[in-house]
Amino acid sequence: MSELPVTPSFRLEGRRALVTGASRGIGMGAGVALAQAGASVVLAARSADELESLCTTLREQGLEATPLVLDVSDVEAVRAAVAAHGPFDILVNNAGVNRPGPMTDVTPDDFDFIMDINVRAAYFVAQAALHGMIEAGRGGSIINTSSQMGLVGGVDRTVYCASKWGIEGLTRALAIEAAPHRVRVNTICPTFVRTPLTAPTFADPERVRWIEEKIKLGRVAEIEDMMGPVVFLASEAAAMITGTSLVVDGGWTAG
Repeated sequence: MSELPVTPSFRLEGRRALVTGASRGIGMGAGVALAQAGASVVLAARSADELESLCTTLREQGLEATPLVLDVSDVEAVRAAVAAHGPFDILVNNAGVNRPGPMTDVTPDDFDFIMDINVRAAYFVAQAALHGMIEAGRGGSIINTSSQMGLVGGVDRTVYCASKWGIEGLTRALAIEAAPHRVRVNTICPTFVRTPLTAPTFADPERVRWIEEKIKLGRVAEIEDMMGPVVFLASEAAAMITGTSLVVDGGWTAG
């Protein structure tokens, strides 16, 4: 054979990436992973001190990182920030919240709090980033952080599950609309990851036992387990992948 196929690159030099919810947890890991892969990252969250510390550390390693203090629930602020800092080639639409509890105890405030961030804010962040991607004409990758709970149900998570199933539907519909512009849209679906958001869950021994029994690989996930999948979906290695879910759940949803 005279010529062999060449593996597409996982490198992201020359790409600009926006990560929301980037000051801690999965968002922090995503921002670090994209920067280490060569992207210039804009890391957005409400926590100014945490963002500045993270970006300083990345810059000390010779990586390109800019902090952006942003409340993603403020649609006009999102539009202005994306216009000022974009256009972006990559969006990791990661900001999310939860208030676990039985459905019988859920209040309208609980419902609105979760849906406003997990669905409404995610929708309009994606919209703003997509406008820039279309105008730039370079294509792009939108990665919405969903959950294994966007594929199955979970105890004390009726609203959270509803929000993540909504993200799954949004992702598939947007993938169809964005495809003519060479913008790919996918979700990453983590299992339980050790982050500040899940700390209350891991403080409950009974709930930890339930989690460990459901994860077939026998352990909960760490932030590092999410970093490779994010880089993959952002890179040319995933050039033919859109409208689908990358499930990083240790086998939870396998059965």
